[in-house]
Amino acid sequence: MKTKIIGTLALGAIIYSCAPKAVVQTTPAPVKDVALSEELAQGKSLYESNCARCHKLFEPSSHTKEEWKPIVTRMQKKSKIDDVQTASIYNYVTYAL
Repeated sequence: MKTKIIGTLALGAIIYSCAPKAVVQTTPAPVKDVALSEELAQGKSLYESNCARCHKLFEPSSHTKEEWKPIVTRMQKKSKIDDVQTASIYNYVTYAL
């Protein structure tokens, strides 16, 4: 009985691993060519240099202002940036919302 169960599980694993995988191709969102103020440009620079060290960058429009606040606050502690830099990043990711 155990060999039938093990054999069935092994066969299922082989079939699953041989099944074709769906390939999802995503195209990057078009980048806005908007002149940023000095503060927003600094926020963008901080966002790209600090946040991209650990994970992919999200489009600022992927979250609302309310959603960004706890994200930026939580990431401030991990990236060891000060309150001024955090505010600059928050202003950048929420400026067009």
